[in-house]
Amino acid sequence: MERTKVTNLIKSDHPIENVWVKGWVRTKRDAKSFSFIELNDGSCLKNIQIIVDETIDNYDAVKKITTGAALAVRGKLVESKGGGQQWEIQASQVDVISLAPDTFPLQKKRHSDEFLRSIAHLRPRTNKYGAVFRIRSELSFGVHQFFRQRGFRYIQTPIITGSDCEGAGELFRVTTLNPSMPTPPAGKFDFANDFFGTESNLTVSGQLSAEMFALALGDVYTFGPTFRAENSNTSRHVAEFWMIEPEMAFCDLTGNMELGETLVKHLIQFTMDHCSQDMELFARFVDKQLMPTLDNIVSSDFERLPYKDAVDILQKAKVSFSYPIEYGLDLQSEHERYLTEKHLKKPIIIYDYPKTIKPFYMRLNDDEQTVAAMDILVPRIGEIIGGSQREERLDVLERQMETAGLSKDSYWWYLDSRRYGTVPHSGFGMGFERMLMLVTGVTNIRDVIPFPRTPGTIDF
Repeated sequence: MERTKVTNLIKSDHPIENVWVKGWVRTKRDAKSFSFIELNDGSCLKNIQIIVDETIDNYDAVKKITTGAALAVRGKLVESKGGGQQWEIQASQVDVISLAPDTFPLQKKRHSDEFLRSIAHLRPRTNKYGAVFRIRSELSFGVHQFFRQRGFRYIQTPIITGSDCEGAGELFRVTTLNPSMPTPPAGKFDFANDFFGTESNLTVSGQLSAEMFALALGDVYTFGPTFRAENSNTSRHVAEFWMIEPEMAFCDLTGNMELGETLVKHLIQFTMDHCSQDMELFARFVDKQLMPTLDNIVSSDFERLPYKDAVDILQKAKVSFSYPIEYGLDLQSEHERYLTEKHLKKPIIIYDYPKTIKPFYMRLNDDEQTVAAMDILVPRIGEIIGGSQREERLDVLERQMETAGLSKDSYWWYLDSRRYGTVPHSGFGMGFERMLMLVTGVTNIRDVIPFPRTPGTIDF
């Protein structure tokens, strides 16, 4: 007999004579002649209640069942006589697949997020984290659906790369060289003897590779893991994270901003439409303002604001910020949240940043002081998307690379794309975990990724 998922049982519109369900015990309570078992199989937030009568053959074994045990239960789905659920299962057979000892750490009480991070291999069995990762799964599908509906092609860009897209230098080196081997007199590794014959790293972005395919296939996107060796222990940073990166040929900055706004709204609405039960948990127990915040984003026209105007607003704000506000400095999270939550009270797209604080590939504006860059800021999160129109003019791009101190020989293939049929094109990156933080109200990025990688932590 085929196993029935709990999510299908609780949605049933009629009793079922014979069901077969498998899952893990959340709680168990024994009465004089029967036992109540709350069983969850991970398919949804709700448990299914199992009623086990003492007349069952192995009732002595049932009485030994503990929280965390894995069971297979056969029985009838009937209307529940108790409150809190519409249906319950009257068990005719209970097979104990495995028991969990009394030391099982997830007992019926609220555990702190800090504690659950220390047992990340077990935390998906809790209500909160089961809900987080079901939403993560659904939202991943929503990403692919969005781009497929708009004719984008999905490509897979390299995880191992010889390029530093951001130019920040915070890269994880990939090498087969023995770290204890002596270095040449210059004190550097001789990468000629390494696997690739040159220095290689884990990627911080698939953008440069995606540009090559946009200049062949038109509209493309990549969605995969990226890595940054930033020694940060804040609630916004992990060393391994996922990025959604579309790249569009024949698209300027305006078109780029429009797509970014549409994507943010689509993913929020998709989550509300497909994950309502799980989102209700976060709206009740994590962030009471979650749904009003999301409704505001979906219903708003995102404000377009030049970087210079944003700096002026922040300098005039009667707020004591921790970080300085000055033209030519990057905006910090506190500045972004002030603009979205206090000043305009809706999402904002800031554009035309000073070229001195942006990477070499962004298109230089006519003033030759700013670039056609944009960041999308949303309440509670701050920046959720960062992107730009790319510099398609070969001579300008070469000049930008020289200013940044980058070797044109190392980027020969990237420059080739500007020699052969170059066109205006643009794209952006969306942090997938930041989108998950937005739709759940979770405030720490480590709690929306299955096994967070942070400085000094790689246990799982």
